[in-house]
Amino acid sequence: MRLTWLDVRGVDAEIKTAIVEEAVHQRVSAIVADEPGELVDLPPTVRKVLLPRGPLPDDLGPADVVIVDPERHGDPAVLAARHPGVEFGPFVEIVDAPTLEVACEAARTQRWSVLWFRDPTKIPLEIVLAAAAGASGSIVTVVEDVEEAEIVFGVLEHGSDGVLLKPQRVGDATDLVAASAGGSADLELTELEVVRTEHVGMGERACVDTCTYFREDEGILVGSHSKGMILCVSETHPLPYMPTRPFRVNAGAIHSYTVSHQGRTNYLSELKSGSKVLAVDTKGRTRVVTVGRVKIESRPLISIEAVSTTGQQVNLILQDDWHVRVLGPGGVVLNSTELKPGDRLLGYLPAEDRHVGYPIKEFCLEK
Repeated sequence: MRLTWLDVRGVDAEIKTAIVEEAVHQRVSAIVADEPGELVDLPPTVRKVLLPRGPLPDDLGPADVVIVDPERHGDPAVLAARHPGVEFGPFVEIVDAPTLEVACEAARTQRWSVLWFRDPTKIPLEIVLAAAAGASGSIVTVVEDVEEAEIVFGVLEHGSDGVLLKPQRVGDATDLVAASAGGSADLELTELEVVRTEHVGMGERACVDTCTYFREDEGILVGSHSKGMILCVSETHPLPYMPTRPFRVNAGAIHSYTVSHQGRTNYLSELKSGSKVLAVDTKGRTRVVTVGRVKIESRPLISIEAVSTTGQQVNLILQDDWHVRVLGPGGVVLNSTELKPGDRLLGYLPAEDRHVGYPIKEFCLEK
């Protein structure tokens, strides 16, 4: 999980107490204040960061980290020697090439670097991250809102070590912590045995085109029922009559479920540009990918019935065509129209029923 620093300097006094209580409850990484006294009552579960607006006070109080303006307050290394037990780092405002170089040097050499990029482009942050590759310090980037935090966490696929956000309302701390979690949890896949297949006539199927290249052992989970899905592979593997489209999964009939982020499911028919789905590989490792387009067209359909070792039935309805494929154990690619009883597939068996895509414990019969 990335670092989440909440800046309460200048926050409206009417909501500051509630914001700090929420932040502590949500286990933000740090509370940032401009006066040592505001850090006194914070529990040991949260890092106490002092970022003074004026002169550096003689008594730093309970501060664990002090972020300073080197030109105004002095060299962080000298200050650290003067205040044993307190870590120091610079605050750098990046507005041009010289200040960008200062930021790069800080990121390479300092334990903590808090960086404020004044221009909206993320290219300067990319340069700093590249310059600091392999460094042991932490880069904390100032962001305007949670949406920008999500972007900053993904820059150069590595992202900033953390972000510094001034909350505008109660709830921002919760959203920031959720954004910092970034990736998605791995899933426990299970082997399924094909029981039978059946040609079921015409219907609408959805191709899910993402903004990401899938790997050869990766696809998305799709199923007719919320408690049983099969791993559909992308069009990464060569086909004899058409070019590969490694961003696409020919996913199934439009009624089908697929898994999106944060444990929710969506119908394939609900997906659109900008939606999120979960890419899953044959080891159950996951990542959230963005949908670029969904193509829904009328095609012949085939129904695949499979069963788990515990006897749970799983159904998937796909386009009835040889080039539509699913994944088996070990990453074996299986053409849907050639499946026969006894063949082994990889699937996922969620434990919860669903209501508007969210997991819920209630009675629900799907068949």
